[in-house]
Formats: sequence, structure tokens, C-alpha cells
Amino acid sequence: MHVTMTNGTAAAVLSDPEESGISGERRTGHPCFDRASVEHVGRMHLPVAPKCNIKCRYCERRYGCVDGDGPGSADRVLSPETALQRARRILDRDVSIRAIGIAGPGDPLANEETMTTLRLIGREFPDYIKCLCTNGLALPERVAELKEAGLNNLTVTVNAVDPRIGAKIYAHVIREKRIYRGEEAAALLWSRQKEGIERAVDCGLRVKVNTILIPGINDEGVAGVALAVSRLGVPLMNLVPLIPRADFSHIRPPSGHTLRIIRARLQEFLPQMGWCRQCKADAVGLLHDSARCRTGCRSRLSI
Repeated sequence: MHVTMTNGTAAAVLSDPEESGISGERRTGHPCFDRASVEHVGRMHLPVAPKCNIKCRYCERRYGCVDGDGPGSADRVLSPETALQRARRILDRDVSIRAIGIAGPGDPLANEETMTTLRLIGREFPDYIKCLCTNGLALPERVAELKEAGLNNLTVTVNAVDPRIGAKIYAHVIREKRIYRGEEAAALLWSRQKEGIERAVDCGLRVKVNTILIPGINDEGVAGVALAVSRLGVPLMNLVPLIPRADFSHIRPPSGHTLRIIRARLQEFLPQMGWCRQCKADAVGLLHDSARCRTGCRSRLSI
């Protein structure tokens, strides 16, 4: 697999991209941002956000999953009040949890329950790290509100900056009750992601970008993503393998060897996270305790 580089070769980067992370003054103690925290700092995801505003061709949002795992899945969707009760119970018994986040099973910023939950959690647990994962479509107008609600860490999934590539990944994008498709949808999504990331970085949020590596679709464009987001001030990138689902169920995911090679090349632009577990939207505990089981879902969500 070839990845076009502009500033040299992989030989010029750090020797082990699997150990990258935000260090020094930027170290947060969040296990998804700081490699040194993985063994002793846990996280808790609260699944309060079932709706989404885009349709990714690799995504099947699921709930009612007994054994299902991976992004977009959860045992059940909680109300903000029930999520707060769950947080109380878990934090009472698990002292390792230091990060409380919202990661789905849809897009958090497409659900008003997200802001309600963040405010409830922020008032009761002000000293915990609060984090959120989003596709970024609704991010620009929400950055100040997120900051005010106590958010510390933000992850934005950016799979393409070239609309020709993005059109292969996104079936449609919904913005202000209008449905966009093709390259127009992809261009709109990246413009919103770019604006939102710029605002988030400017206001002091710790930002990470996730990129799903989809062989034959965006493998030639991930270097462009890395370069673009690094120029926006993003300090960490997480390149994760495709989980074959939905329209991309026929695509074989990249091998671990391929991931390591590409991460080493991308590290020329910005540090790489190499320890992601591709967690469920209701994951709890230490990252290394996360098992990967993708079946057993009884029902699915749709936009």
C-alpha cells in the first residue's frame, strides 16, 4: 500500500508510533490521549445519543446488544437522568474511572440529551475528565457550549479531506433539514469538521482525530488527513482499521502490519495513537479489559 508523503520518509519519524501520545504539558491522564495512563486510568461511556446526522457506509448503529461490540453499539440507550444514576453506581465501586464520555451510539451532537448529560455529570463530578466523540458536522456552533459544560477532551472522526474520497465513504449528510449526497456531502462535512476543530483547539479543548482506514477507499488519502489536521493544531491522530459492516461488509480490514507501516509514515505529521480498542458506546473500565465481539444485536437504529 502506498501513502504519499511530502516531508521525507518514515525513517525520519519516532521509532515506535505505537507509544505516541500527548506528552509534557499536554498530557491529560485520559487513556485515549496518554499512553502512560492506559494501565491505571479507566473510562466510562454513557450511551445517551442514538440519533445521527450522517450515514457512513461502514456503520450499523446497534442497541440491545448482548454480545455486540465496537463503535455504534450499546446494550441500551439511556436517558440523561438514568445515565447519571449509572455513573454514580459505577464510580462508587470503580476507583480507576477518571474519564466520563459520550460516544454514541449515534453522533452525540445530533442529540440534545448529550448536553443535558454533560451538564448533569459536570455538576456532580466536576473533577473528572469529560470527553466526547463526534463526526464534527454540528461541531462549530457547539464548541463554546461544550466548553462551558466542562468538556476537556474531544475526538473528531475525519476519514477524508478530498471530496472524491469522502463521496465513497458517506452515503449522505443531513444539515439544517437538507440531505446532501456525493461530493457535495463530503465537502460540506470536511468544511464543518475543519471549522469545528479550529474553534475547539482555539478554546483550549484537547483534540484527537480518529481516521478509519478503509482499504481501496481512503488508504491513498490518510496522509492528506494527517497533514490537514496537523495544520489545524491537532496534537494526536488515531488510525483505526475498518470493521467490515453495512455497505463495506465485503472489504477485508487492513492487517496489523499495514497499520503499523502507515502509522509510522503518518507520524511524520503528528503523533499516532496505536492502542485504540474501538470501544462500544457504553464501554466501562480499563482499555485493556475491552473484548471485541461484534455479534448478538437484536435491533438496529436508523436516521
